Amino acid sequence: MKIAVTGKGGVGKTTFSSILARLYAEEGKSVLAADVDPDANLGLALGFTEEEVEAITPISEMKNLVQERTNASPDGRFFKINPKVDDIPDKYAKTCNGVKLLVLGTVDTAGAGCVCPEHVILKRLISHLVLHSDDVVIMDMEAGLEHLGRGTAQDMEQFVVVIEPGARSIQTYKNVKRLATQLGIKHVRVVANKVRNEEDEAYIRERIPEEDLLGFMHYNQDVIDADRQGRAPYDFSETAINEVRAIKERLEK
Repeated sequence: MKIAVTGKGGVGKTTFSSILARLYAEEGKSVLAADVDPDANLGLALGFTEEEVEAITPISEMKNLVQERTNASPDGRFFKINPKVDDIPDKYAKTCNGVKLLVLGTVDTAGAGCVCPEHVILKRLISHLVLHSDDVVIMDMEAGLEHLGRGTAQDMEQFVVVIEPGARSIQTYKNVKRLATQLGIKHVRVVANKVRNEEDEAYIRERIPEEDLLGFMHYNQDVIDADRQGRAPYDFSETAINEVRAIKERLEK
């Protein structure tokens, strides 16, 4: 199973990604969680300590590794576009609670796009995880799909947009669906988080097609407390676990 989880900042995609990863690990699956968000905090949500997370260097910031694998010239203008990446997950992933974490990082595109050694490494690595890895792969991504090429995206088994009851979240879902369509992806699914009541549920149902809606994660003080303490929500809230388990069952259908 290869799952890309996306959504605007603060909607809870990292909470969802971390609980989903822990559920697969609980089943004895080999799980790799890839943090592709510039605001990388998936490690804390999986159960790593703050010290362990701070000690992790994102792949995109490993200058020596990038230079070695791409043979980049000093000015960065010339480099391999097909660097070796298949050994990177085993070498650089860290494991906690049965889940391997690989922090990919991101590349500052300065608003104009970026074709640079770091960008090539990330795209090749994501492609490897999607096309060649035997792991359950869960990617915690930013709202865009910039790191995904057409072939890679088409081989993702699930695209999940995490939203909250609000116009900006709905717009993010529409933007992701538009981008996904351009990449040849037919199905973009939705998880609604921070849902408080039936009115919120109705708001979501009126705006998200039934076939796209995977389910709801309700406003949960235990999850908020876990975040404040830098702890894994999986270890704080049985309610959240059960909600994500139900969503997982729909995903797998």
